[in-house]
Amino acid sequence: MNYFSSDFTLGILGGGQLGKMLLTETRKFDLKTFVLDPSAEAPGQFGCNRFFQGDLMDFDTVYHFGKQVDLLTLEIENVNLEALEQLENEGLKVYPSVQTLKLIQNKGTQKDFYQKHQIPTSAHQRFSDLNALQAAVTSSAVKMPFVWKAARFGYDGNGVKIVRNSENLNALPDTECIAEQLVPFTHELAVIVARSASGEVKTYPVVEMEFHPEANQVEYVICPARIPEDIAQKATQIALQVSTAFAHVGLLAVEMFLTADGAIYVNEVAPRPHNSGHYSIEASYTSQFENHLRAILGLPLGNTQSKVAGVMVNLVGAEGYSGEVVYENIEKIMTLDGVTPHIYGKKQTRPFRKMGHVTIVHPSMNQARKTAEEVKKTIRVISKK
Repeated sequence: MNYFSSDFTLGILGGGQLGKMLLTETRKFDLKTFVLDPSAEAPGQFGCNRFFQGDLMDFDTVYHFGKQVDLLTLEIENVNLEALEQLENEGLKVYPSVQTLKLIQNKGTQKDFYQKHQIPTSAHQRFSDLNALQAAVTSSAVKMPFVWKAARFGYDGNGVKIVRNSENLNALPDTECIAEQLVPFTHELAVIVARSASGEVKTYPVVEMEFHPEANQVEYVICPARIPEDIAQKATQIALQVSTAFAHVGLLAVEMFLTADGAIYVNEVAPRPHNSGHYSIEASYTSQFENHLRAILGLPLGNTQSKVAGVMVNLVGAEGYSGEVVYENIEKIMTLDGVTPHIYGKKQTRPFRKMGHVTIVHPSMNQARKTAEEVKKTIRVISKK
């Protein structure tokens, strides 16, 4: 099929920052794109050929959108699976598939999947609601401390809490959830696997993620990870094991914990472009977004190796500021060599909301990490007074 400069239409469910960055690559290839997102101010509305506002969880909205495109992909897992299944049954290619999404969309199902396929992961228990979890704690079937995760609709640190005492437990929302055993990790790692519709598979280098202690959001992504080569190879092999088990098409970001004794546990996955791969826009031969397109179109995958060391700094809304956004001192960071800011186009900021990121590239990882620290201290995402 001729995808380029033709009538072929790619549909994208979700028009947030991931959709916006994916659209940059479709513009490069002159792919016609339709985007569906619930927000009238979605950042992805400006890079597509047609933008549709609508609920991603509504059957009719998703189904009728899918009937207008030749292939459907997504930037967020929280979409109506019944509509996608109907579209698949009618012959539309949907990547990742409904089968893959059913295994990933619910974190309890996802954790069960790892156990079934003998993929190393932390011990967990599933609960239908808060009362069931509280009863398990009372009977000592679940012991504190533990990690609580909402089974559905978590994002950017929302839906994840460490429960250390009864006060933490009673403050949890009443929803389906899982309780995970705490892993005494030393590093949080991620590997992005690109799997083509034609069967070709490539992996990006292992990255290291540093998290904000309060918001549970990634502050820095460091590529390559500062770990021994044998550990990097082990992490890559586990990511490939996970990818093979899910049989996905497109990207799969595999997040993992590394412990002091060298054990690696899979935390969770995302079947789409991911925050841990943003560095690849500047630092890699082929960005994660381009390889996602190549994969779902069945085209040859691009080189996933890095040209240079890369560090990504997330730009999130500063505490104490809500309203029309201002990027304070952005001019100052742009005077630094190897620094590229990416502004997502969200007009309103609030504490810890992802508003953009900055990539720092340098031949020396030490220098890249040093510059990243300077960027983090200099720029602030605040609101107008």
